[in-house]
Amino acid sequence: MDKKILIDLVTKTMPYGKYKGRLLCDIPEHYLVWMHRQGFPEGKLGMWLSTLYEIRLNGLEGILLDLRKIYKK
Repeated sequence: MDKKILIDLVTKTMPYGKYKGRLLCDIPEHYLVWMHRQGFPEGKLGMWLSTLYEIRLNGLEGILLDLRKIYKK
């Protein structure tokens, strides 16, 4: 996995919707499941959200916690 994608997950915010302004890594799992069913958006945002979905699905949130400490704004 590309480290840049993981860094983006802990530094980029959701640009629209109910969770606008929230860090991508803080988006609730139920929203990611819903987006997975509906289809992730095109482009980088969709790639970030689908990656986050897979991380959560496989119980790998720990990698994001470590990165979050390093890249905390």
